[in-house]
Amino acid sequence: MEPLDQALEASALELSSEPMLLNLGPSHPAMHGTVRIVLELSGETVVHADVQIGYLHRGFEKMCERGTWGQVFPYVDRCNYVSPMLNNVGFALACEKLLGVTVPVRSQWYRMILGELSRITDHLTCDGAMAMELGAFTPFLWMTRAREFIYDLLEEETGARLTYSFDRVGGMALPPTAGFKDTARAVLEQVQEAIGEVERLLLGNRIFLDRLENVGVMSPEDAISLGWTGPCLRASGVPYDVRKAHPYLKYDEVDFEVPVGTTGDCYDRFVVRLEEIKQSIRIIRQSLDRMPDSGPMHIDDPNVVLPPKDEVYRTIEGTIQHFKIVMEGIKLPAGEVYSYTEGGNGELGFYLVSDGSGTPYRVRIRPPCFFTTSGLERLITGHMLPDIVPCFGSINMVGGECDH
Repeated sequence: MEPLDQALEASALELSSEPMLLNLGPSHPAMHGTVRIVLELSGETVVHADVQIGYLHRGFEKMCERGTWGQVFPYVDRCNYVSPMLNNVGFALACEKLLGVTVPVRSQWYRMILGELSRITDHLTCDGAMAMELGAFTPFLWMTRAREFIYDLLEEETGARLTYSFDRVGGMALPPTAGFKDTARAVLEQVQEAIGEVERLLLGNRIFLDRLENVGVMSPEDAISLGWTGPCLRASGVPYDVRKAHPYLKYDEVDFEVPVGTTGDCYDRFVVRLEEIKQSIRIIRQSLDRMPDSGPMHIDDPNVVLPPKDEVYRTIEGTIQHFKIVMEGIKLPAGEVYSYTEGGNGELGFYLVSDGSGTPYRVRIRPPCFFTTSGLERLITGHMLPDIVPCFGSINMVGGECDH
């Protein structure tokens, strides 16, 4: 047989193949919310990925512009519903920056404690779900149990387990409860014990390490170019933390470190969050020691702060003050401001525009999840189909933030 005939016969035996298109989501347990990835696969290798958000239709910014400044707090709770207290604090600080006021010392420490507790719940949820999706169900239960301890504490303080609406422009809704400090210290011990158990079970597990190490690598240059912040950026080796770089509240008065990774892979993103939980525990313990047991929780300005309920019911002045703030809203000075804090997933920014009325003229949020999700295609391209699960879990996409 001639060589040409042999080649033609061999080619006839080969099956022609084209890249396969696969829809992952928007209703899929590994998608962590309503997001869709249109995958182009060659066998099981990802050739191209089109990551599509926008299925939640939250309409956050336009809803904020329909009510008063104080009525925005329930909306920011629902952006990142895994660490809503950090959103509360961020928006309150933005309003206070425009107003030109600083809340009392006791209120600042209280905000830090509640915010760091909320950060811990965010990281516990992310790492717990990430482990569970790789088959490690027991660590997920341990971390969920630890998160429940914090939820119980936050419920005792705010009256709600998940979305709090507890911050106020100019202060906090209520002072700490009588046994808050002792309960918080006991909860931190339980969280620290749970983290130790997770580390002993997972960080030496060969299967777990094989699924995470050198998977979804993001270089520091690419992370910066994509606008990444928070644990994902720090896992790539960039030690940027708003609490250190641009301190707010009392973060410049407490001692803590900024954990960073070396490779920028899924393993680094997992471990950085574990280390940040330990640093949050350090911050909370120092804050508990330094927070005064008495003192005002809000500024002394009747045009900003609601009066006590007994004054509303018993005095005409209290009734009028309450009515004007609730019905007309706080009159923030006309102008614009950008304020940013360290949210659960990175730099959480609020750009506010006021026309001097009690209703926001413009509210714009900088959600850290939006930027990390924009880098997902780069993380998973070239990897196998099963690698999408840890990559997506490691960036901790929260749909409420992306679809703002």
